[in-house]
Amino acid sequence: MKPRAAILCACAASALGLAACSGAPDAVPSNAVPSTSNLPHTVVTHDSGSGVTPIQHIVIIVQENRTMNDLFATFPGVTGTTVGKRLVTVKGQQKVESIKLKETNLFVKSNLNHTYSGFFVGWNYGDMDGFNNIKRNTGGERESAAPYQYVNPSAIKPYWDLAREWGLANAMFATQGSASFTAHQALIRGGTMIDSNDSLIDNMHYTNDAWGCDSVPGSKTSLITTKLVVKKSKGPFPCTSDFPSSGANYPTLRDLMDNHAVSWKYYAPQVGTSGGIWSAFDVISAVRYGPEWGTNVSWPETNIFGDIANGELPAVSWVIPTAENSDHPGEGSDTGPSWVASVVNAVGQSQYWPSTAIILTWDDWGGFYDPVPPPPRDNQGGPGFRVPMIVISPYARETSASQPGYISQTTYEFGSIVRFVEDSFNLGRLGTTDGTTNSIDDMFDFYQYPRPFQSVGSKYSRSYFMHQKPSRDPVDDI
Repeated sequence: MKPRAAILCACAASALGLAACSGAPDAVPSNAVPSTSNLPHTVVTHDSGSGVTPIQHIVIIVQENRTMNDLFATFPGVTGTTVGKRLVTVKGQQKVESIKLKETNLFVKSNLNHTYSGFFVGWNYGDMDGFNNIKRNTGGERESAAPYQYVNPSAIKPYWDLAREWGLANAMFATQGSASFTAHQALIRGGTMIDSNDSLIDNMHYTNDAWGCDSVPGSKTSLITTKLVVKKSKGPFPCTSDFPSSGANYPTLRDLMDNHAVSWKYYAPQVGTSGGIWSAFDVISAVRYGPEWGTNVSWPETNIFGDIANGELPAVSWVIPTAENSDHPGEGSDTGPSWVASVVNAVGQSQYWPSTAIILTWDDWGGFYDPVPPPPRDNQGGPGFRVPMIVISPYARETSASQPGYISQTTYEFGSIVRFVEDSFNLGRLGTTDGTTNSIDDMFDFYQYPRPFQSVGSKYSRSYFMHQKPSRDPVDDI
C-alpha cells in the first residue's frame, strides 16, 4: 500500500490539475474548475437558483457503461489518449508499462468488471494504471488487455456529431466508482446514502431484470461505509420501505417536483424486460406502490415519442434504453447512437425545441480505461471515473460559428445534473451531492440568440425503434 502522503498528493493533483508530486499521473486539465464533492454530504438549507431561464423542459438521456476515453479518445480538445498505462510485475519488481489501446467498433463481446472493487484496482490511488489487474466477474482471472480499447469514431458518428455541434463535458465523473444501480440512483437524487454511515454500492446478482421493490424476496443490497469499507450483501432489501426510517431520509427529485407541481416522467423499459433493472424509481416504494407507477414511470421507453407528438412532454424527463439500445458491453448491438439520435431529433423537430435542454450521459465506466484520475475521494465511494456528457439545446454555449461545439473543462458529477434541474425549476436542494458539486449551467448561454436545431443523422430510424421487438436478454449480472 502506498504511503498516505503520496495518496493525498496524487488526489490533489487530480482535482486541481497540478503536477505537485514527482511522477504524478495526467490529471484533469489545468483550467478545470474543481469539484467540492469531497466535502461531507450533509443536509443543506433550501437555497434554490433563480429559476429564471428560457428552459422549461429538461430531457436526461442515460446510456450505459462507457468511459469518456472509450468514446472520445481522439476527439479534438478533450483529454484523451490511445496509449494507456498498466502495472506489471517483472522479475518480482512492479513497473508501469505503456499499452496501445485497441480501436474497436461499438461491439464488445463480454461485460467487463465495473464494480467498486474493480474501480479501486484500476484507479490505484490515482495512478490509473491498474486496469489490467482488475479481476473478471467470473473465474478470478484478470481483465488483462480488455479494458484498453476505444471506439472508432465512425461507429458512433451521431455522438461525435452532437458533440461537435453542441457541447461536450471533459470532466464529468460518475458519482461513485460503482455499477449501474447506484449510478441510476444518483441521477434521480445525487447519491445513495441511506443513513449517516452507509451508502448503497454496486448491484448484486439478480433475476427477472429487477433491482428494486420488484427484486426477488430476500435480496440484499451492498453498502459502503463512510470509512470506505464495503459490506457485501449486508444492506437492506433494495426498496425504500426497507431502508432505515422507511426511506424518509432518501428523497429524490420526484419529491421536490411533486411538492412544486413540476411535471415529470421516467421513460424506461418495463421492469422484468431487458433494461428493466435500470428503472431507478422501482427502488422508491412510494412510487412503485403508488399512482405514479405506470403513469409518471412510463413504459415502454418509446412512449416519449408519442408524448412529444401529442404536446404532452413533461417538464423533466429521464429516458432509459433497452439493453440492446444502451451501448452496454456484451449486447452485440450497434443501435445505441441511433436510439439517442431518434430521441434528440424528436425533441429538436418539435414545438419543445426553443425551451428545452437535452442532457446525454452514460451511467458508469463499464470497466474501460480512462487516463484522468477522479477528484479527491469522498466518504461514499466516489467520485468514479469519467463518463461522457453532451448537452444539446438552443442555449448550448457556442464556441464559434465555424466550430460551434463547446468543450467544458468544469468538473461535474451526476449531482451537477440534479442541481441544474433544481435550479431551473426553483426546487430547492435535496442535500446530497447537489449541494457539493458544480451545476452544468456553465455549458449554457441564456443570453445568446437561440440556436436553430440541426438534425443528427443515424443508421437506424425512429420507426426502427417503434417496431423493435422487446428483448428478454439479461444485462448486468453483478
